[in-house]
Formats: sequence, structure tokens, C-alpha cells
Amino acid sequence: VQLQASGGGMVQAGGSLRLSCAASGISLLTHTTAWFRQAPGKERELVAGIRRTSSGTDYANSVKGRFTITRDNAKNTVYLQMNSLKPEDTAIYYCAAARSGLVRTSPNEYAYWGQGTQLTVSS
Repeated sequence: VQLQASGGGMVQAGGSLRLSCAASGISLLTHTTAWFRQAPGKERELVAGIRRTSSGTDYANSVKGRFTITRDNAKNTVYLQMNSLKPEDTAIYYCAAARSGLVRTSPNEYAYWGQGTQLTVSS
């Protein structure tokens, strides 16, 4: 099983970026997929998640209205579209997958993890 996260980079405040999480070895239709982020000195936190099968989504309050998580079933890939980026969005972003039918906030609930991709938002 492999989750390949990509798309990070440096962007100015107010800009946009899209992260991708391509899965192999598992189907994201049978796994709830989430994006977490971890800033230096902080705990890993849930950013957004998309439920298996139903495609229902959940977001952290801090990103609601700015970030959108979607899934391309044909490509077995989940995306995180990030708009109106703020310096406080700066972190390493990780994608994760779990057999759970719900988006869980605890990283411990996710069995599979990507390698992380860095996002830096400058003011």
C-alpha cells in the first residue's frame, strides 16, 4: 500500500494550491481519506476528510470555505484544493486512509499514510 502526496510548495498569502494523494494497493472508494497537517512544534491536526463510498466531507473550522477535498475514483486519487491561503496554513501536509466509514480526527485511526508535502505561505 502506498499513498503518494504531492503538490506542496511556496505561495503568497491569498494564493491557491492543490495537493494530490495518489493511492496504490488500496481503493479509496473503500477507505475514508483525510488530509492532516503538522506545523513545527504543533500536533498533527485533521484538515479535511472524505468518506468512503458516500463522498461526504468534513473540514476543520479553520479551513471551511477555503479548502475543498475531492476524490477522482478513476484515478484513485484524492485532492485538496486550497484557496485564500494564510501564513498559518504553513505546515507539512499528509494524506491518510482508514477503513472507517467516518472521518476521524485522531491520526491514530488511520492505518495508511503518505510521506508528507510541505506548504509554505508567505505574508
